[in-house]
Amino acid sequence: MQNFSGVPFKAETAHGFTSVNGIAKFSPAGIVLEFESKVLGLVSTGVKEERLPIDELLDVKFKKGMMRRSAKIQIRLKSVTRMSALPSDDGKLTLKIGLDDLERARDAVERLQSDMAEHTANLPPPSPPPRSLFDKSEDETQELNEEER
Repeated sequence: MQNFSGVPFKAETAHGFTSVNGIAKFSPAGIVLEFESKVLGLVSTGVKEERLPIDELLDVKFKKGMMRRSAKIQIRLKSVTRMSALPSDDGKLTLKIGLDDLERARDAVERLQSDMAEHTANLPPPSPPPRSLFDKSEDETQELNEEER
């Protein structure tokens, strides 16, 4: 049984020198990107795989294009460091989706957003800072004089 939705995509780097073709695999665990980059559309840098666990995703959005001819999936991560290995622009990874894959992409993003909400709801509450564990009674403590020591 297949536990992910595969969506073909295209992307470009910020300066447009590198084009990217690949498949984004959406699952309850996160997103796996398999892609090939080509510099100036000629020289391949090889096929790469990047895993984006659900804990590292800040948000994922599906955006329709003009006249329903295309769409985009925008992915933002919680860490800028992880974005350096991906074809990102302004802190966002933008996956361009073709006309044939619009419905598949929309469904995959909706399922992932639901999985992200469920994951967040199941996280334990944040722990209080250590200083809040101590009461203020020590603020009233006074230093001993030389005679009292």
